[in-house]
Amino acid sequence: MSDRPNEPQAATTPPASEGTPQPGRNRPHWDLEDTHPDKVEELIKGLRTVVDPEIGLDIITLGLVRNVRLDADKNEAVVTMILTTPFCPYGPALLEMARQKAEQLLGVPTAIEMGTEVWDMSMVEDGELLKKWGLWW
Repeated sequence: MSDRPNEPQAATTPPASEGTPQPGRNRPHWDLEDTHPDKVEELIKGLRTVVDPEIGLDIITLGLVRNVRLDADKNEAVVTMILTTPFCPYGPALLEMARQKAEQLLGVPTAIEMGTEVWDMSMVEDGELLKKWGLWW
């Protein structure tokens, strides 16, 4: 939970007893998981190739992809993303690379929507990774 009042909370992946998440997964639940579960793993794998060059981690590991929606009726997809900082010099490039990769994998025109959440280190997929780096926690 956030200390910020009125801030929307992202749903997190349910515990193993409630679904099929893999250990170390700390990412929000995507609408795509409910509507097109067969596309989720391939999309995750593809989006892992989009790497923030300053940090050296991919956008899935960093927790930057907050939601993915696929509207088959409209034949379009929307990827909701945030950046680690609003001043990220690679932000526009990361957003465009993510859009292109999602469009390629989902096979429909794809748009990027900027999320309103403020990124923090708790959004990193595997907190143990940060401990190994000795940077946080």
